Amino acid sequence: VRGSSGKVNIALSRLPRFTALPDEPALYRGAVSISPSIDYIERAYDDAKYGQISRRPYLDMIFPSMIDPDMAPPGQHVLSCFVQYAPYDVEGGWTDEKRNELGEAVISTIEQYAPDIRECIVGMQVISPKDIESIAGITGGNIFHGELLLHQIFFLRPVPQWADFRTPLKGYYFGASGAHPGGGVMGAAGMLAAKEMLKDSLL
Repeated sequence: VRGSSGKVNIALSRLPRFTALPDEPALYRGAVSISPSIDYIERAYDDAKYGQISRRPYLDMIFPSMIDPDMAPPGQHVLSCFVQYAPYDVEGGWTDEKRNELGEAVISTIEQYAPDIRECIVGMQVISPKDIESIAGITGGNIFHGELLLHQIFFLRPVPQWADFRTPLKGYYFGASGAHPGGGVMGAAGMLAAKEMLKDSLL
């Protein structure tokens, strides 16, 4: 259950300019992903497979201050980056130097698409899988509460006895990232668990 995700939160003096986007601030209210090809994602994962931080990570980015302006001083912004892949057992351990390396990999990747990103940066917070484990109590820092592999999906997630969202304790249900269909912001596991609860309440 070793996690491979990190987070990089960046305080910005202003919005960066993405060369592929028109100069229209409303476009920054949505998500921006950097994953130009399957080969790109595979290369990013290859680094992590061998205990290295991805040199060109897959990124999902949002500017939460575009939705809630109170998150930053007037005219300034916050950029939140979900980073794949940052191995839990990174070679040499998660030192400040390794956190800086992850932050630099993220910035240099963004820079390929928003060349002015460095001049916008006021501050940065780098969160490793070990930090996620410590902060949120998630084993291995795995935000999916277990690997999304063939032996841990569908009717096998998290284990066959609990795959119907019911736990051994009557009236307690399981609808988190460790349940089918896995993590993410979709809330599907919670919805499926709620359906099972409703079925049981009609019996």
